[in-house]
Amino acid sequence: MNPNLDTSAATDSASPEAAAGLTDEQYRQKMQRRKEVQEQRLAERSLEKGLIVVNTGNGKGKTTAALGMVLRSLGHGYKVAIVQFIKGAWEPAEKAAFSHWGEQLEFHAMGEGFTWETQDRERDIQKAQEAWNTALTYIRNPEFRLVLLDEVNIALKLGYLAVEDVLAGLEQKPEDSHVILTGRGAPAALIERADLVTEMTLVKHPFKEQGIKAQPGIEF
Repeated sequence: MNPNLDTSAATDSASPEAAAGLTDEQYRQKMQRRKEVQEQRLAERSLEKGLIVVNTGNGKGKTTAALGMVLRSLGHGYKVAIVQFIKGAWEPAEKAAFSHWGEQLEFHAMGEGFTWETQDRERDIQKAQEAWNTALTYIRNPEFRLVLLDEVNIALKLGYLAVEDVLAGLEQKPEDSHVILTGRGAPAALIERADLVTEMTLVKHPFKEQGIKAQPGIEF
């Protein structure tokens, strides 16, 4: 698949409903027009830049989606850094999985657990600030093509970090590097600054509706 392809419009026009009742020739002509439109769009979009990406919302998948980008970057041979805020005490399976990448990946799980577990706001603030200072060293470093700040939005939401400081830090990244910020409750100022924002919507959750506990391979 072409990584630059805008599939949203293509999917709409090529949906089963849109194609129903067409002859083979009508369908071929329709897809040819769609191809021409897409080629024109690609020709008009030639810019490249480092992106600020925000994954937020109450649904699952914010970190998982970000780790997909991490995997792609590693596959291209780029250096990547991951700094985990809040849930670092879990020593998650992601850390073990990515440990095989050696010096190409830096992984820092710097939180001590969720706020209801630590019950120490001052220490939570201290750990969040330490994590942010570590993150800044990678954000500023041109050797790292991608930096993932996992659950940093939670730290912002709880007031452990100032959004102004985070925005100022993001301005220090090299032009061609990407930064991903995950966690629910992303502040409006961060969303406004970001280049790509995805909001995960919760529809159903087994913990809430069925009493199913967090499971390895799914939640951690």
